[in-house]
Amino acid sequence: MIEIEGPSSSPATELSTIASGSIAKPPQATPLLTVGLLEKALLERFPRADAESWDRMGLLVGDPSEPLEGVCVALDPTLEAIRTAAKLGANVLLTHHPAYLNPPEVLSPSRLTASAAGVNVWEAVRSGVALMNFHTALDVSDDARELFLNLLKLDWKRMLVPSDADPGKGYGYLCSIRGCDAPFTLGRMAARCTSVFGRVPRVWGDLDEKVTSIVFANGSAGNVVEACVAEKVDCLICGEVRYHAALDAAQAGLGIVEVGHDASELPLTAILARAAIRAGVAPDIVTVLDQGRNWGLPDSTRLSNSEVE
Repeated sequence: MIEIEGPSSSPATELSTIASGSIAKPPQATPLLTVGLLEKALLERFPRADAESWDRMGLLVGDPSEPLEGVCVALDPTLEAIRTAAKLGANVLLTHHPAYLNPPEVLSPSRLTASAAGVNVWEAVRSGVALMNFHTALDVSDDARELFLNLLKLDWKRMLVPSDADPGKGYGYLCSIRGCDAPFTLGRMAARCTSVFGRVPRVWGDLDEKVTSIVFANGSAGNVVEACVAEKVDCLICGEVRYHAALDAAQAGLGIVEVGHDASELPLTAILARAAIRAGVAPDIVTVLDQGRNWGLPDSTRLSNSEVE
């Protein structure tokens, strides 16, 4: 038994000053984080049950038992992204979009014999880079909703197209303009999107038209467009929309701000990076890859007639 000397001593105070010895419980070693443990932690945040039935998510390529050495985060698991991850010493490429929806029939380093997915999977295996994504489960997450509404400075009201799995989640955030911004026009909303997403959007509708109800849908708008028309929403901000669907909706009075599929989802990489760090990955081995320059628009004013022809 340990005895505490001195009648005025506080047992709690004195015990706290005794150095630990052989009877003390040894400190617990930090568990080694593996590729599989990272997937497990991220699936708790972005569950498979939230994903669409046709989707591919989680670890698609790689060995779950491999110790985690580094994580690169990107929107798309492109060949360049896989090679960059390997070059940086990361053995996980964590993305929003999956490497494939239908598994490639041929795995090969050559585009002459394999699809882009087949080449990318070949390179990932060859380079020892695991491919992991959370796609539609991330799309409908609370993290995504909070991020986009904060970026666009909108107040959320409800989900326009609820998910079958969870009515509280889904697609198309029905929002309202904040009181300090009123009155607000379609043109001002387009200008705000240009600032937030870094791309000049394609706009359908009268720029001077006042808007109060707004829906945001990252990526492809899909059936959100029809839902907006049915609800008589003033403005839809989306990644992309089919031409004829946009034309019909615009004639029905819906203003559309189309920012580009990739531009509307690039902010999701920040969510994935933070989620990986919360899962136990050291921040100094998490790298977000810039894929904001996969395409661009030429400056037509600088093209000579001969170049145009």
